[in-house]
Amino acid sequence: MKIRPLHDRILVERLEEKEVKKGGIIIPDTAKEKPQEAKVIAVGNGKVTDEGKKIPLDVKAG
Repeated sequence: MKIRPLHDRILVERLEEKEVKKGGIIIPDTAKEKPQEAKVIAVGNGKVTDEGKKIPLDVKAG
């Protein structure tokens, strides 16, 4: 299934954190934070201003 966002929307896939950190510490699920990194899957065409001009997004898929 191919999904294409509209206008200034972005479709992302969350990147999972590793269970074990570099120092060997295992973090339990209750102490984990929400993921703050994601991979951009698809982007929309850009925002349309009131004058009808299209402003493209700065991000690209990948």
